[in-house]
Amino acid sequence: MTMFEDFFNVVKLRFNGSEDSSVPMFKCPRCQGNSPLDRYEELNRVCPNCNYHGRLSAPQRIAITADKDSFCEFDSDMISCDPIDFPDYPEKQEEIRESTGLKDAVITGTAEIRGIKTVIGVMDSRYMMASMGSVVGEKITRAFEYATDNGLPVIMFTASGGARMQEGIVSLMQMAKTSGAVKRHSDNGGLYITVLTDPTTGGVTASFASLGDIIIAEPKILIGFAGRRVIESTMRQRLPEDFQLAEFMQDKGFIDMIVERRRMRSTLAHLLALHGFGEKGV
Repeated sequence: MTMFEDFFNVVKLRFNGSEDSSVPMFKCPRCQGNSPLDRYEELNRVCPNCNYHGRLSAPQRIAITADKDSFCEFDSDMISCDPIDFPDYPEKQEEIRESTGLKDAVITGTAEIRGIKTVIGVMDSRYMMASMGSVVGEKITRAFEYATDNGLPVIMFTASGGARMQEGIVSLMQMAKTSGAVKRHSDNGGLYITVLTDPTTGGVTASFASLGDIIIAEPKILIGFAGRRVIESTMRQRLPEDFQLAEFMQDKGFIDMIVERRRMRSTLAHLLALHGFGEKGV
């Protein structure tokens, strides 16, 4: 019996990657390595083995970016209607609101980052893959307008599957609306920093996500417009293995810098200070 118990324990150890099977484990989808879940969360959802950057919710992102208790939300009660009577769309949205606590796929507001006041927007992939519908477009547009009127910089954390098909042409109109708001902010001398997170694709990439004065990305995230398979079938040729990853996009000049999550807050504060915002040193 002892021999079989020893064998079972060895197999269990290999499977769990931990001597204590009661310890919750995180299995990285990239390197397939196991690490304690507590450690993964302690590193703000970054794999300690391969530096894989997992997805954060909008509240989590705000918590690790903004100074404590400095965030003040805009338009917190705004919700989408059903402009094209898409089947079951209102019911689907209600289910997601209950499960996530969100009203839609983006949270916007003012915050301080190391004492520097800024307008911030964070997309949340838990809400219909952070697709851009009427509410997302309106909240982002209003955030830029507030920043323009008050002489504040804007930082947008993007993560999206693109336009929201359930709102038809109304969702596509948000591309022009948000881009126009960015242009007016720029014409007024405003600073706009985009932080691309995993994934940033579709109509969001084709509008406000790619219009930042400074474009930052987290390591090895997916950035693009159309999907890889669609492009390969259209071009009828094999694309590079790292195609649409952040490092590939930086090499081609689409993004300016890749910043790890642990350095993001200090990098943003430094960039804001370099552009004359705030009085505190970094």
